[in-house]
Amino acid sequence: MIGKHVLRALARLAGPVAVVAAVAATVAASAGAAPPAVTAIPTIQGNSEVPFVGDTLTATNGTWTGSPTRYAYQWDRCNALGDRVNCRAIAGATRQSYTVQDADAGRTLRVRVTATNADGSTTKDSKGSGIVSTKTAPKVYARPQVTGSPSVGSTLTTTSGTWAGATSFTYQWQQCDAGGNNCANITGATGKSYGVRSDDVGHELRAVVTATNRYGSTKAPSNFTPAVTATPSTTIVTTTVAGNKAPSVRFLSLKVRRNRVYARFRICDDSFGRVKVIERDSKARRLAYTRRFAYRPAPCGTYARSWSLIRRFRTRGRFVVTLRAVDPAGRLSRLAGRSVFIR
Repeated sequence: MIGKHVLRALARLAGPVAVVAAVAATVAASAGAAPPAVTAIPTIQGNSEVPFVGDTLTATNGTWTGSPTRYAYQWDRCNALGDRVNCRAIAGATRQSYTVQDADAGRTLRVRVTATNADGSTTKDSKGSGIVSTKTAPKVYARPQVTGSPSVGSTLTTTSGTWAGATSFTYQWQQCDAGGNNCANITGATGKSYGVRSDDVGHELRAVVTATNRYGSTKAPSNFTPAVTATPSTTIVTTTVAGNKAPSVRFLSLKVRRNRVYARFRICDDSFGRVKVIERDSKARRLAYTRRFAYRPAPCGTYARSWSLIRRFRTRGRFVVTLRAVDPAGRLSRLAGRSVFIR
């Protein structure tokens, strides 16, 4: 703001016109004054997707308005899973480049860039890196997940899972017995997707993902599908109510607290009859466990159910629950799944 004594001096020297011009210039300058604002976030260059101890990562500044005159940097360690979760500053890591340390193994990294101009400072973080790996074979942090309907003619698809140190992946689908045991490779089934065949009826399926880097390879099996069913035939159609549709089940939430599982889900069915629900607990390298219970949605209902987490699932890792509904005519819903990470 222009002081009264300045305005008086301007008035004496140049009259009212000069005063108006000076005030306008001051207002214009004030309107343009602002700290930097980000228009493109900073990024991490280098081997940021698959970082190894010893790698050097470099931050870009991003793009900013406000013509920053200087930049500052802070590198952080974050949880392995989740997007920038529980991040903590790394002491002394305040340069634009950062060499990955042993203490970073099993964590993800991010960098925070602070842009400064004459009017202030603004900080913006980059996206997180991949999980840092030591110079060893890949390690899985979240196992692969299979999605799709396990019925003849349908297509199943697997994710790769979440890994540290994985530079490439291969896939092998397996056929197992109805209890998830005695698994055997399916010849030629080596893609991320698999078309369910008539030979699979009555069997559970899974995918085994092999992650590889220069130091070795590691295998991780996916969750099991429910037992494969045949494609509905004309015989099945004649035994159902005209216009009957398959039931649906949708997960609303899944939590594990003190070795107890809490699930909420919604079931809909147009038969207004007793709908059976097949619930399966599973975890990598553990034999799955199946429960069965029933409800009468009319036509839809929301339900909550809890059960004790059995002992073999009480270890650290990804815990998966799947639900499938069966109506009185035997029609099956699509598989609904939800997972949580047990620490």
